[in-house]
Amino acid sequence: MNDHPTKRRTLLRGFALTAAGTCLPATATAVAAPPPGPARSDSSALSAFPASSAETYALTLIHLDRAGGPTADHTTRLTALSGPGAGTAVQPHDPSGTVTLRVPKGRYLLDSALSALAADGSVTGTDWIVRPRLDVDRDMTVVVDARTAAPVDVRPPESAAAFSHGGAFVEVTYGGVKAFANVVHPRPNLRIAHLGPAAEPGTVRAWVDTYWTGERGTYVLGYTFSTDRALTGLVRHPRPEDLATLEVRAAAPASGPGFGIVDFGPSSGPSPALAQPLAVPGGVTFLVTPERGAWEVVYSAPSEPEDDTEATTSATSPAHRYTVTDIAVKAGTTTVHTFDSPVFGPAMDPSPGARPPGLRTGNRLDLALALLADGDGHPPSAPAFLAARTTLHRDGVLLGTRQGTPVHASFTVPAGRASYLLTATASRPRPAPGGAPATVTAAWTFVSAATRSATELPLSIVRFAPPLGVDGTVAPRRRHYVPLVVRGAAERSGVRSLTVEVSTDRGATWSPAPVTGGRFAVTAPEPGGTVSLRVELADTFGNSLTQTHVDAYGTGTTS
Repeated sequence: MNDHPTKRRTLLRGFALTAAGTCLPATATAVAAPPPGPARSDSSALSAFPASSAETYALTLIHLDRAGGPTADHTTRLTALSGPGAGTAVQPHDPSGTVTLRVPKGRYLLDSALSALAADGSVTGTDWIVRPRLDVDRDMTVVVDARTAAPVDVRPPESAAAFSHGGAFVEVTYGGVKAFANVVHPRPNLRIAHLGPAAEPGTVRAWVDTYWTGERGTYVLGYTFSTDRALTGLVRHPRPEDLATLEVRAAAPASGPGFGIVDFGPSSGPSPALAQPLAVPGGVTFLVTPERGAWEVVYSAPSEPEDDTEATTSATSPAHRYTVTDIAVKAGTTTVHTFDSPVFGPAMDPSPGARPPGLRTGNRLDLALALLADGDGHPPSAPAFLAARTTLHRDGVLLGTRQGTPVHASFTVPAGRASYLLTATASRPRPAPGGAPATVTAAWTFVSAATRSATELPLSIVRFAPPLGVDGTVAPRRRHYVPLVVRGAAERSGVRSLTVEVSTDRGATWSPAPVTGGRFAVTAPEPGGTVSLRVELADTFGNSLTQTHVDAYGTGTTS
């Protein structure tokens, strides 16, 4: 079970929450009931949609509660999908439960959330009725009846799990216009229903997400549908083997233990995503439904305390943030993402179509490489560093030096073919507070000349993966193996040579570490010590890399 009480922050992509817990498009307008009597062309409701010469009709909405009586406890939205008001919405309401307004001829999305009340007036449930296709071409009456709704019965395979929050969402597309509707609910007794005729096939998308806290972790049960109508009820009782496990771990920063924040939810579609503190070093576990698609994690590292008091969850803005999107999961499997843990070093974006870390366009070299990505290769939004410098030499002559964000620089160079040395270095706080800074240095050599179009520079990097604990250390005095992997130009063209050296005295002396089967052996130093790494690499075209990590990772304080 998670050790810290869960704190929630509702994150609805593309939506603005109202006090009632539902959302409207940004152009939504609240509309009071028109004066008693027949609907008139100058009704106050007309101001909700743009004035035009289009013919209008009287639309009467009648809201009935679970007992079949009229109810004032409704939040109703009417969103235009065509006509002069396309893309805008109104929110009509009348305490009598019946409201009449005049609207232009056209297609609309109607949704209404009706509250079920206890005898003392407290809300005990919500009935959400959605009509994705409302064609107004005459005076008409629509009855929104809570009795037509069926329960959303989605629950995890852990009877003691506590419901946290949930949401249901609908997107309707018509004539190139998209309209959204949703209801966010803090209690597990939501009921939903489709109303009216079906829309065109495939024009209605629906999502249902529920979040629960249990002994095994946080359950996120999400489902998505593409159809021609809204959902009427939903029953899903996944078994343990139907779920995928996603573990999020984080090491403590140089400032010491504290609380980070994990934002978690689906990568696509709207969702009332979850945000919760993470005591670091430590981890949280999410159990999710693969049917919802890919998932997204945003980890915000603890901020540095502004005074000498202990860091808490109330600390100010996080030092930096890591974002991982499109995490594919499979039922019965476990995926682990560890953040802010060594070995910090250069990383390249492996996703298809990603921008190369180095480009030459004409006589300009542009560099954008994450020099201080964490051990899993996650690049931080704002890397924690003390100093950073990037230099460029051409045929042995210094062309320029850039200070600031590591390996984010541009240089203008002569057109002719020449040999280049690109060197980037950055220092960051050591895991042991008060110690000398840890440093990462990468030096690349390559030959380049002016290009007609943007051309990738032949840069390579090496990633190291020592078997670290969640605190980012290894046990002292023990022999362990460090896997490594080559990325970039050498990965594609082939490796001509690769040598690794290890130091346990911060680089004062180095010892060779033969690489066998993609890994090399290291004997950890005494408690509180550090391991430094250096690798020299050449690809088959002669481009080279020397990559050095002083204080790459440390040893624990006990054996």
